[in-house]
Amino acid sequence: MSKGKAGIDKNLQNVVADLEQPAVNSHHAQQIQQDTNDRRHQDSLNHDKTEDMDPSHS
Repeated sequence: MSKGKAGIDKNLQNVVADLEQPAVNSHHAQQIQQDTNDRRHQDSLNHDKTEDMDPSHS
C-alpha cells in the first residue's frame, strides 16, 4: 500500500502546515491551541474501548 509522494504521511503534512502558521495575536494563538486540543480529545474518544457497565443502556 503506497502513501503517495515518497511515503509522506498526509496527516503529518497537515499538522506541520498548521504548526507553521504564525499566530497573529494571543487570541489567534489560543484558537490554534484549542483546535489542537479538540483534535486530541476527539482522537481519544474515537479510540476509547471501555464498555458501558450500566445494563440499562443495552
